[in-house]
Amino acid sequence: MTTVPVLAEPGALTGSVAPGRPPGRRLRSDLVTALFMGPAAVLLGAIVVYPAVATVVRSFYGRNASQYVGLRNYRTLFGATTFLVAIRNNAVWVIVFPFFVTFFGLVFAVLTERIRWSTAFKAIVFMPMAISLFASGIIWRIVYETDPHRGAINAAVGTVVDAVHPPGLYRGVNITPTGPMHRERDGALVTDQTLAPGTVALVGLTGIAPGAVPPRAQPAVAPSPVPGGIAGVVWRDFSPQGGPGVVDPGELGLPGMHVKLVAAHGTAATATSDARGLFAFPRLGPGDYRVALDASNFRAGFGGVEWLGTRSLTPTSHLGETGRSLLTLPLVVISEIFATLWIWSGFAMVVIGAGLAALNREVLEAARMDGASECIVVVITMIINVLKIFDIILAIAPDSSQQASNVIALEMWRVGFTGTGDFGLSSAVAVFLFVLVVPVMLLNVRRIRG
Repeated sequence: MTTVPVLAEPGALTGSVAPGRPPGRRLRSDLVTALFMGPAAVLLGAIVVYPAVATVVRSFYGRNASQYVGLRNYRTLFGATTFLVAIRNNAVWVIVFPFFVTFFGLVFAVLTERIRWSTAFKAIVFMPMAISLFASGIIWRIVYETDPHRGAINAAVGTVVDAVHPPGLYRGVNITPTGPMHRERDGALVTDQTLAPGTVALVGLTGIAPGAVPPRAQPAVAPSPVPGGIAGVVWRDFSPQGGPGVVDPGELGLPGMHVKLVAAHGTAATATSDARGLFAFPRLGPGDYRVALDASNFRAGFGGVEWLGTRSLTPTSHLGETGRSLLTLPLVVISEIFATLWIWSGFAMVVIGAGLAALNREVLEAARMDGASECIVVVITMIINVLKIFDIILAIAPDSSQQASNVIALEMWRVGFTGTGDFGLSSAVAVFLFVLVVPVMLLNVRRIRG
């Protein structure tokens, strides 16, 4: 048998290690690295490190940069109700927004796997991300307009409300009776004098502009008595040639007016006036009656919800002024959160959807932790975003409710760049915001490193 010798690599049996790079080559490599990273490091220090250090130093000085005040700016901040309101609002954002944006992102991500037109659906949901936050705030400022003729949300709500409770034919007019009548609490007009069967009721009204009279109105006529009943007329009692309480030539009847006959036990009969304003209640029993113009005639249409107002969502009557400022949540904050959900839900959908697509279908049903990591990414990213949210608050909230929806970043801008321009106090706000963001950033870095 022939023996073939096996030759080992030099140093393989002795355990020796190949020498490293020559010192000259290592130096050249370090110089190349420094050459490429140096400009970036200088630029990073100029636009990030230096401003951060300078802001911390500036926070210990007063309005005049030459006056050292120590911690006075921080004591001023935490003693100001406006700053405490900003902290309260930021806390609401941090608690509410990341949860809901992750929830909607997860729902949308699952839907994209179950519908055929998933590409179009993704494009529609993600489209708001292509718009700047300030421009999105302008869009939602218009959507939230109180006037139903301008605001999309109030227009939709008004369609439903007006369908359930139709506005009156004579809504929005300041109607005043010319005869002895009084207005009930619900808005109805009732005659002061009682009427017996066989008499007539003259109900003259003023305060109705000619354009508010229905087009089918005809000249009013005095009613004829109805045996055993009560007849009447309701008309626009305004004529330069005549007097109040008398049907004069040229005065128009008010058609479509809902009229009730009120007895001691309640409503005895109802009627609607015709084109000449005439109405009648025939075949009445003996007794005393009053004529009433129903409140539905004057019911105003849906005027809109003030979505960007300071109306509180919680009872405030038992709280003092400071308590109302800190412990109540105005509607404008919820409106701003909803608008921001519209913007960021597409981002959450894409991130979570990428994680779901990488999962095996079997483990997806078991909801393993591999799929939860993308949700954590969304939550942490959104926490950082809402801690420093600024532009959408500035764009959506009107001046009257901006204080109620104030946040820390907006307070920093308002203190430093509006009014008296106290940069020392503004720097203290910036440092406080930085302290809040740093722990979340460190948590994110630790998660990335695994």
